[in-house]
Amino acid sequence: MAGLFGLFNYEKEGPGIAKNAPKKHGFIVFFETFFRNFWKFITINLVYCLISLPIVTNGFANVGITHVARNTARDKHSFGLSDFFDTIKKNKKQAFIAGLINTVVYFLMFANTYFYWFYTKGFVQSIGLGFVIAVLFIFTIMNYYLWTLIITFNYTLKQAYMNSFRFVFVNLKYNLLCFVVNLLLLAAAIALVFLLPSYFLIVLTIEFFLYVAIYPCFNALLIQFCTFHSIKKYIIDPYYEEHPDEDIQKRHDLGIKTQAEILAEQAENEDDEEDSDVIFND
Repeated sequence: MAGLFGLFNYEKEGPGIAKNAPKKHGFIVFFETFFRNFWKFITINLVYCLISLPIVTNGFANVGITHVARNTARDKHSFGLSDFFDTIKKNKKQAFIAGLINTVVYFLMFANTYFYWFYTKGFVQSIGLGFVIAVLFIFTIMNYYLWTLIITFNYTLKQAYMNSFRFVFVNLKYNLLCFVVNLLLLAAAIALVFLLPSYFLIVLTIEFFLYVAIYPCFNALLIQFCTFHSIKKYIIDPYYEEHPDEDIQKRHDLGIKTQAEILAEQAENEDDEEDSDVIFND
C-alpha cells in the first residue's frame, strides 16, 4: 500500500502496554489516556479554538486535532503542536474545502430548521423537520470519520465523503454512543444555565473556559476510540491481508502489528506459559 497512509515517522513511541498486563475495559483506557495527556491537550485545545474562530479555517483545526487524537488513542507518541501544524500543511487543500462544505451544510440545515419550525405547520412541518434532523445526524456522524480518512489515506475528497457515509451505518452502535455522549454534555451545559438563572454569567463563563480548555481534545479522542477499530476492520486489515509485506513502518506508526509479529508474540507467550509451570517442593 505504498503511499496510502499519510503519516509521519516518529523517533519516540508511547510507553506501550506490558505484555502480560490484564486487558482493561475501553472506557477505563479512554479516561486513562485522556488524563495522562491532559496538560498537552489544553495547549492543543486553545490552538484549535483560535484556528476555528474564522469559520473558513475550521477544516484546518479539525485535521490538526484529529492527528494528535489518533496517535494518542493508538498509544503512539505525538509531538503535540508540531504534529498539529505539520498535518495542516500536508492536508491544507482538502481540509480547507471540507471545512467550507461543513460550514455551508450546517448553515443550510439550521436555516431549514428555522424555516420549518416557524413558517410551516402540521404534516409539512413534521416531514421537513424530520428530514433536516436526519441529515444533520448523518452528516455529523460522517464528520467523525472524515478527518481521520483525510489525514490517514490518500483519498480524494469524494472518496473520503463516500466512505464516511458508509461508516455511519456499519459502525452504528459506537457512532450512537459517541453522539449520545456529546448530546448529554450539551444538554447538561444548557440545563445548568437555566437551572441557575441567578448565576447565569458565572455559569456561562465557567462553561466557556471548560469548553476551550477541555472539550475539543476530549471529543476528538472519544471519536477515535469509537471509530478507529471500524476503519481498521474495513479498510486497513483487508488491504494488509492482500499485501502483508508492504508499508511496515507506516503500519507501526498506527500501532498495528504485522501477521508475522502477531504469530511471533503468540509463540513467545506460549513459551512463557510453559516456563511458568514449575513445581516447588516443600
